[in-house]
Amino acid sequence: MRWLIPVMIWGALSAWWTPRGPLTTLEAITTIAASFVVGALAARSRWAFLTAPLLYAVTVELVRIRTTGPSVDLPHLSPFGAISLVTGRGVHGVLALLPMILGVWCGRGRRRITRGVPLVLLTALITAFAIPARTAPIAGGIAELTKVDGLPLMIRGADPAKPVLLFVPGAPGSSERAAMRTALPGLERHFVVATMDRRAFPSPDVTVDDETADVLTVTAYLSRRFQQPKIYLLAYSGGSIPGALAAFREPWRYAAYIGTGQAVDLLASDRIFYADILSWARADGRAGVVEQLEEQGFPPYEKFWGYEPFLLHENAAYDQRATDLGLGAPEYSLLDKAHALTAMVDTWDTLYPRLQDVDLRRDVPRLEVPAYFLQGGDEMRGLAELFDPWYRALRAPSKQLYVIPGAGHRAIFEEPGAAVSVLARISGQ
Repeated sequence: MRWLIPVMIWGALSAWWTPRGPLTTLEAITTIAASFVVGALAARSRWAFLTAPLLYAVTVELVRIRTTGPSVDLPHLSPFGAISLVTGRGVHGVLALLPMILGVWCGRGRRRITRGVPLVLLTALITAFAIPARTAPIAGGIAELTKVDGLPLMIRGADPAKPVLLFVPGAPGSSERAAMRTALPGLERHFVVATMDRRAFPSPDVTVDDETADVLTVTAYLSRRFQQPKIYLLAYSGGSIPGALAAFREPWRYAAYIGTGQAVDLLASDRIFYADILSWARADGRAGVVEQLEEQGFPPYEKFWGYEPFLLHENAAYDQRATDLGLGAPEYSLLDKAHALTAMVDTWDTLYPRLQDVDLRRDVPRLEVPAYFLQGGDEMRGLAELFDPWYRALRAPSKQLYVIPGAGHRAIFEEPGAAVSVLARISGQ
């Protein structure tokens, strides 16, 4: 049974190195190759097709038992739970268990052609996950994907000398690279548009200060690179919490702060969402939703799952327009696409309770830079009712509220023409 030892060692190393499964291209390709080799070593047993993958999976689960989050906890019986299972353990299985089985197949093959089939499949698997993300070029301009301190950043603009606009996306662990490129290409005529991802799969001790530091780090990088002492900061939804804090703490870095779908006090907002979605569910005959919300009571909740009904039903409850997140776009690698949801739910589980400790009415009573807000006329009540009093009380050198009639929470993506017009006006172009 010595063939079991490499399987157990690789399972333990894999769980220590990538406790949530491979998250980067290097991790994915290494996992595929190592799992294939371990499978080939285990091929001396005719039971290896079954026992090697099973032993690897058990070893991984035991070694990473202290790692927490929706993608690695026990499966949750819900829509997001099913997707987390597929994109968490399922993707890990494709990257580790499938190559291991191919390795066993290759090792036990008696003919050259029998051994060749798993090698062809292995090459196809590596190739699929090795194709990098990319963004369409701009003639005479700049179009690239890069990273700043590990944070993915897309930079696009028709003229590198134009003012720089940094966009901070909404949900914890989220990305809006494709949505910014496909919905708002008009911005690229007026700005060098830098779209950062929010920190994904953070350590358990990550804080709101860390997220704010991420915004400031990317800001400093853009200022140095484009030799512009001040840039424009556009922050959306949940990303407007660290965005507003960054503008408050280091105002000398910014030409203006622009909030859209502006959040103010997430805990107070969630309590309004709870009441509104519960009322909608009762009126619409959604007995299962009513039962779940009544059972869990008012927020806050310790885990992501308490907020799942909000994410599933807020568009219907508030009659919001759905917009395409663009996950099929080339701005995301295959691994990015596979982990888009697990990045959000695992990061939400860790970071969101800490974001709820922020109340901009207390923490950002003033801004030392011009403050602009681009809001949908049909913004969700859970955000609008907290934004209005904060905006009225906010002290700033100048401030202006632009409302797009008929638009909802994702106003800039729902009405991109209006959004581009307002942002160009703000920059004086």
